[in-house]
Amino acid sequence: MILSAAAFGLIVGGLLGLVGGGGSILAVPALVYGVGLPLAAAIPTSLVVVGASSAVAVLPRLRSGVNWRLALIIGAAGTVTAYLGAMVNRLLDPKILLLAFAAIMVFAGIRMLMPSKTAGGACALPEGGVNWRSCLPKAIATGAVVGFLTGLLGVGGGFLIVPALTLVLGLPMAVTVGTSLVIIVISSAAGFAAHLGDLQIDWAVTAAFAGTAMVASLAAGRIGSRIPDKALKRGFGILVLVIAAYVAVQALLS
Repeated sequence: MILSAAAFGLIVGGLLGLVGGGGSILAVPALVYGVGLPLAAAIPTSLVVVGASSAVAVLPRLRSGVNWRLALIIGAAGTVTAYLGAMVNRLLDPKILLLAFAAIMVFAGIRMLMPSKTAGGACALPEGGVNWRSCLPKAIATGAVVGFLTGLLGVGGGFLIVPALTLVLGLPMAVTVGTSLVIIVISSAAGFAAHLGDLQIDWAVTAAFAGTAMVASLAAGRIGSRIPDKALKRGFGILVLVIAAYVAVQALLS
């Protein structure tokens, strides 16, 4: 169990470091099907793993790869609506939720693969700077929607945050990755706090998974900061489509 956790930690951490997402949607299935944890223990464990590895992955991007104001605004807005999404989650059929999630991911993946027609946006003007009059409402709305969907669907925070930052707010991919990682740290901490009342966690497995994930995310973060925006965006789009297909198949076969 410990070795399996360490092996999967390398994959989850590598994805987070490279593209700023992908950890949460892979961590829970890896812990349940690969490591053998019950779902009640896998969810808080994944939050610890993803939060810790995201915090490490952002270190190589601290100087110029994070828009801190946007990260805090979106993270705060998403934290509030995530609880509402979690409440709605309990009322809906899991199969419908998974299919809805797959549909959202297909849309986001296709948009990420399409060439950008314009440079910049309200939150990343072509000449530099931010038009906060236009950006602030979009940032709050983006955080609220992403937080609600993350709470509703249970996984996929990074897969929703990265397309939102690039497609809605117009951030370049290099800044999107670092900003997404900070938002994931905030949302992971909030999610873990929500589970403290009935916490079920195997700390040995968590340490093994989180330890290798942090090492991999740091290494991948250093590599990812040197990869061109276009290549990162294309790779992320393809990864989203692959995961969307897997989620859809699992939902239909369940």
